[in-house]
Amino acid sequence: MQTTLSEEARRLPRAEEADSILRTCVHCGFCNATCPTYQLLGDELDGPRGRIYLIKQVLEGNEVTQKTQLHLDRCLSCRNCETTCPSGVDYHNLLDIGRAVVDAAVPRPLGQRLLREGLRKVVPHPDLFKGLVNSGQVFRALLPDALQSKLPRSVAPGKPRPTTRHARQVLMLEGCVQPGLSPNTNAAAARVLDRLGISVTPCREAGCCGAVDYHLDAQAAGLDRARHNIDAWWPMIEQGAEAIVQTASGCGAFIKDYGHLLGNDPAYADKARTVSALAKDLVEVLRAEPLEKLGIHNARRVAFHCPCTLQHAQKLGGAVEALLERLGFNLTYVPDGHLCCGSAGTYSLTQPELSRQLRDNKMNALESGYPEVIVTANIGCQSHLDGAGRTPVRHWIELVEDALP
Repeated sequence: MQTTLSEEARRLPRAEEADSILRTCVHCGFCNATCPTYQLLGDELDGPRGRIYLIKQVLEGNEVTQKTQLHLDRCLSCRNCETTCPSGVDYHNLLDIGRAVVDAAVPRPLGQRLLREGLRKVVPHPDLFKGLVNSGQVFRALLPDALQSKLPRSVAPGKPRPTTRHARQVLMLEGCVQPGLSPNTNAAAARVLDRLGISVTPCREAGCCGAVDYHLDAQAAGLDRARHNIDAWWPMIEQGAEAIVQTASGCGAFIKDYGHLLGNDPAYADKARTVSALAKDLVEVLRAEPLEKLGIHNARRVAFHCPCTLQHAQKLGGAVEALLERLGFNLTYVPDGHLCCGSAGTYSLTQPELSRQLRDNKMNALESGYPEVIVTANIGCQSHLDGAGRTPVRHWIELVEDALP
């Protein structure tokens, strides 16, 4: 694709990157075949190829409108198109660049601004978010259905974690919403790792990974959170922590991007690359271990929802499925497993109608094999799918921990 960036666009910090990505696209349209929003809406501008054209027009100096912003907002950032693309177009980074330019040029309506700023004030703060979830549970019957569906049907309290006692040690990102929505997930991961001779070293100073701010019109704030986490983890990295484990694949995908996003920061570039290299989804750690030591033989009928951030961003599609089958679980077939469930971070709140359609389609696919339970690897997907009030949805590590003798 030929490009002629405007003088203003050429002054952007990531202008060269944007130009390079645009030139990679051969506008073949294969991406539209696997784009969830294009499949729902049938609009070229609601598919990756159309959005690439919109961003190209913006960077070449054409008028930026609310319509442009709407089509970019509707993108789930699921990165399914990147898996499909034969040319290797780095779509998600181009989208981030384009969104930043458009959001700077087009003021949002008051309602959208309040929603986005409200989410940024609440979601990245675990204690505040957990307090609101607990209050919501108390007053659940008084809440409208739309809010009730965002609350977990039940919250299993986090069981005690093992003490740090093994020579092998890893760090673990606690996350923002997971402590409030599913507090036992990280505890279950710590207990399974402990059985395998790996201790989780606490690091309470680390906070939100930064993805919420970064994808809600506040990229600078998101990168500041990344720097904060790097500072929090660095002393323990220097002491020999072998990995930074995430049980939420959405957080993991963003942390693995720290090295790229902070690549031009002279104070953090090297450390960010080290952190990204150490970042591991839980399945990456467990699949390399002698799982037979766990003594699990479980034939429970399970459907696995592979989050987009696991299969398309981290390229770990099939990893959890292989691990669960290795432990004896009976996995059902899930048609269209590559498609997004509609959670996509805060997308279920900023684009509720599209999100709900995608969720219902995904639940139909997951339930087609009549599983006893659905499991996933990302708290956003877990909460969103379970909000349908159908087959229970849990994190896969909790099933593994439940099956320990």
